[in-house]
Amino acid sequence: MAKAKTGTVFFCKECGYESGKWMGQCPACKEWNTFVEEPVVSERRSQGAERVRVPGRGTAPVHISDISLEEQDRMATGFGELDRVLGSGIVRGSLVLVGGDPGIGKSTLLLQVCRNLSMAGKKVLYISGEESLKQIKMRANRIGTITGELLFLCETNLDLVRGAIENGKPDVVIIDSIQTMYREDISSAPGSVSQVRESTNLLMQTAKGLGITIFIVGHVTKEGVVAGPRVLEHMVDTVLYFEGDRNDSYRILRAVKNRFGSTNEIGVFEMQEKGLEEVKNPSEMLISGRPREASGAVVACSLEGTRPILLEVQALVTATSFGMARRTANGVDYNRINILLAILEKRCGYAMSRYDAYVNIAGGMKMNEPALDLAVVMALVSSFKNREVDPGMLIFGEVGLSGEVRAVSQAGQRVAEAVKMGFTACVLPKANLEKLRSEKRIRLIGVENVREAIEGVFSSSPASHTDELPFQPVPSRT
Repeated sequence: MAKAKTGTVFFCKECGYESGKWMGQCPACKEWNTFVEEPVVSERRSQGAERVRVPGRGTAPVHISDISLEEQDRMATGFGELDRVLGSGIVRGSLVLVGGDPGIGKSTLLLQVCRNLSMAGKKVLYISGEESLKQIKMRANRIGTITGELLFLCETNLDLVRGAIENGKPDVVIIDSIQTMYREDISSAPGSVSQVRESTNLLMQTAKGLGITIFIVGHVTKEGVVAGPRVLEHMVDTVLYFEGDRNDSYRILRAVKNRFGSTNEIGVFEMQEKGLEEVKNPSEMLISGRPREASGAVVACSLEGTRPILLEVQALVTATSFGMARRTANGVDYNRINILLAILEKRCGYAMSRYDAYVNIAGGMKMNEPALDLAVVMALVSSFKNREVDPGMLIFGEVGLSGEVRAVSQAGQRVAEAVKMGFTACVLPKANLEKLRSEKRIRLIGVENVREAIEGVFSSSPASHTDELPFQPVPSRT
């Protein structure tokens, strides 16, 4: 066998584009200064990295009626929240990428999944390239007793890892993490663009060829995306992001790509002493402990996939001490806040340009749904007027540039969630009111524009203990 030739090639860190010379801008993804030089092997897979044959894949086309789907093609993880995000369970032969900040709980979650699967009679192989077997044993003792066929391996050579997978034939494999794995026929360092790309390609062939589900743990950069080439996310079947503050006990698992389910579903977990526990009622968790008799706090309803979630929108409006007002947004789109403030100033006459505005979603949630617009507007007006909103009132609706309140999807599910949580009134778009005429368990207030919403919300709400901020209408221009 001829010896493989080595050389250097430039790779784009964003999309994996390959070039023989350095370029300032990537011609594929149009990003600047993303090319890195790495050594590669011109004759890849020279040491027996042959392709794994996928069972059932032949040269002859197959009619769709001859393809059978069985219930055994999916496995339950033991976590209802994780099954929801994955699309009702793990798909056999799939490649799942789990990303998140260091210390957020990725390894803990996957180890608990391994425990649940092994107790259900599945054969699981946990491969760690970052921790020793004793470190894994310490974490395993913390989450509880592990029974069943759960095997551990500390190895970073991917060729040896593939051999262990082919010999053991497990049902599920965990790779922790992809940045520590390397292939001997690739001369670059582990974690480089070429190593990550080739390692993921080998794992994908193994998963599809042997029908084994493989979970890959990926580190994230300071921008919050998985480290390595962006092509890594294109190669896998599912991309899950574990979000949350390390100082906060709650974690959000979100799917940004899923070939076997919806990408709008989220799972909520709480970090406890013995590991992660799923939160089956996020609405109760997010609105618990909200302030009473305080201005600037409004309860809204956002829809994540098929799940309505109640959350608290907080706003603080204060007179600015500088020539330009300051705006801060936490959990919502910053540009959207500027648009809503401009609507209040233009359509309602509130001189928001003279006041600083701070908007926050309590609980560390991040929501960009347009249905939160009306709740954000009411929270801003509540803080501006220094008048509290009825704590038993729920508000949702999309706000247009002319100040109109537009209809939102799944209004019936949002109202049903409000009734379930004990709310007595709901402010919603008037266009959604027609389909909810039969709802008698809660008082529904339909509004067409922002002015109507302000009048309906604050007509009977009491003033706070302090005085209302001075109303400064925008001067008319002639």
